[in-house]
Amino acid sequence: MSAAEESSQQTLGKRRSYKEAFGMDPKEPTPEEEAAAREKERQEQEALPYKWTQTIGDLDVSIPVPGNIKGRDVVVELKRNYISAGIKGQEPILKGDLPHAIRVDESTWTLTSSAKGDQKFIEIHLDKVNKMEWWAHVVTEAPKIDVTKIVPETSKLSDLDGETRSMVEKMMYDQRQKELGLPTSDEQKKMEILKKFQEQHPEMDFSKAKIN
Repeated sequence: MSAAEESSQQTLGKRRSYKEAFGMDPKEPTPEEEAAAREKERQEQEALPYKWTQTIGDLDVSIPVPGNIKGRDVVVELKRNYISAGIKGQEPILKGDLPHAIRVDESTWTLTSSAKGDQKFIEIHLDKVNKMEWWAHVVTEAPKIDVTKIVPETSKLSDLDGETRSMVEKMMYDQRQKELGLPTSDEQKKMEILKKFQEQHPEMDFSKAKIN
């Protein structure tokens, strides 16, 4: 093997090690796998005895109950990391540990009626402590949603000041990168610095380099 070929092989080896070290070559799901995952998520969420929605700063749960239920029949317990809600004398409809903390004093619940009055709903509003985090589920025992697919309303993002909006967009990007097994924005910056240093010092072996 000539010196040029040997040098080429060494460079290729370093590139492979570099990709392996930084997780740059993940297996992305096929369109079929992606569609199957989305359908599975939809079915799991529809099977829940409640509906829920969220913004980056809060979360709302709607639990359907019979139309003859009164406010005094409803039992809701909210703690920093726990929730329980249902009808007095019955097993809670929603119960479990929250995946993240809430502000109890800012969280509320109310009993509402449908337009026809034949159905009522326990409406629970949870105020998130961390305003920069999407929740994958309401309680830890429930099936998760893919938070990397969440796209907040443009109006919601435009309501934020420049610095906060940048933080939210960065957080969403980093969550998506982690889900795909790719480096986050901070890790990418470190990789660029290391790459430049490697180019300046080709005699050094970076095959076992890790980004923390």
